[in-house]
Amino acid sequence: MRERVKNIFVTVIFSLLLIGFSVANIMTPDLEFSKSERRKLKNLPEFSFQSLFSGDLFEDFEKYTLDQFVMRDFFRGVKAWSKYNVFMQKDNNRIYIIDGNVNKMEYPLDERSVIRAAEKFNEIREKYFQGKNAYVAVIPDKNYFFALGGYLSMDYEKMEQLLKKHIQGMDYIDLFYMMDQDMYYKTDIHWDQERIIPVAKGLLEAMGRDHTGDIHYEKKTLYPFHGSYYGQAAVKVEPDSLVYLTNDLLEKAKVYDYEKQTYISVYMPELFEGMDSYDVFLSGAKPLLTIENPENTSGKELILFRDSFGSSIAPLLLSGYSKVTLVDIRYVSSTILDRYLDFSQDQDVLFMYNTLAINNSAMLK
Repeated sequence: MRERVKNIFVTVIFSLLLIGFSVANIMTPDLEFSKSERRKLKNLPEFSFQSLFSGDLFEDFEKYTLDQFVMRDFFRGVKAWSKYNVFMQKDNNRIYIIDGNVNKMEYPLDERSVIRAAEKFNEIREKYFQGKNAYVAVIPDKNYFFALGGYLSMDYEKMEQLLKKHIQGMDYIDLFYMMDQDMYYKTDIHWDQERIIPVAKGLLEAMGRDHTGDIHYEKKTLYPFHGSYYGQAAVKVEPDSLVYLTNDLLEKAKVYDYEKQTYISVYMPELFEGMDSYDVFLSGAKPLLTIENPENTSGKELILFRDSFGSSIAPLLLSGYSKVTLVDIRYVSSTILDRYLDFSQDQDVLFMYNTLAINNSAMLK
């Protein structure tokens, strides 16, 4: 009798939980995006016979239910905490934490992707920059420094060797030796602008644009900064402070946004509360931007082919040039750049991408 009562009790509780969560999922409005994960969430897929018979409808619906499940962040946290503290696993979905620093394992090396990146750089240099000073630099991801603790990582040395072997008519600038693990945010993939002044100086020196004397900056701090890895960690970690550096030069600089056909500021602190707080730097992902330096009359321009890392270092490179133009060929085809930019001027060109972009170079158009 007692066993029967226990079974009934368990069945009732399970049924109530099942019904309760089902009702809660139906009643709870769908979210457009996850602030903790900094990504858009799946919406309810539209029905069509084509998607039904292809199986895409069921696959999309499964993704939708996983994204819109009630108390999703709570259960993600329980799962992550259990993997780290109960099952003693070193990572959760490739995310691992060392002394409060959230990192992501990136592997393996895609050699074909590295060669494809080199070929893309060669193609652009051949089309627009013949006879001009051209450089390639690779920014190591955080895993390069933290994976030494026994985590999987790509072969970074092989990546550099492949790039050096396949780029043509360009000098390779080694950023690996200029950097260390303290130059990155703890909760984000990106480097911290406050800490990369030596990298900016190293780049300017390598390109023959070494400025004289030290440049003084005023620090502006925004807190709390929850980087892209903060939500992926799914457990509580201390947020960063986002620091941006400004001075009279950067306050006077004019930034032209080709997409919106308007001028913007070097820094956009009003975007700090948005989906991606890193958009504070040059308004985030943009196909084409030009920063003009009113205090440099040399007429020398830097064309910087970049990913998101370029947004925070470009202001620090402006002291060496009259103008810095940022090109993001993830969002604009390299074949049509001459419709917007004049390549007949006195220009240097720098292809600077982080290792993740080089290892996934199909995104470069």
